[in-house]
Amino acid sequence: MAQSFKFELVSPERLLVSEEVEAVVIPGTEGEMTVMASHAPVMTGIKPGVIRVSRGGSQERYVVFGGFADILPESCTVLAESAVHVDDIDRDDLARRIQEAREDVADAKDDEARTRAEDYLAQLTTLESAIQ
Repeated sequence: MAQSFKFELVSPERLLVSEEVEAVVIPGTEGEMTVMASHAPVMTGIKPGVIRVSRGGSQERYVVFGGFADILPESCTVLAESAVHVDDIDRDDLARRIQEAREDVADAKDDEARTRAEDYLAQLTTLESAIQ
């Protein structure tokens, strides 16, 4: 059996998870990463995506919209800009965010702003596909 570690998922609204888990898959800005007990210390940004939490043979999924993760050998804390259990995702809110991102792409004043808006739009549409 896999060794467990403390995992916390925190959004500005509330603490969603605070328990011992076996593994957490995080949508890091540099790519998806799996965190397990005794992981090397690291801090990473989080992009919009799905966090998968494994414990006792079951898995829970949470949708996040950015933030960062602080990973230590004995714990992992994700501070999300926004987070909700995948079963509770408001599809209308996601559609609104995608529409706003499309408008941001169209309204971008320079190449740098357009690139950022396009990246965020791509992350949101990937997220939308992941929770279908």
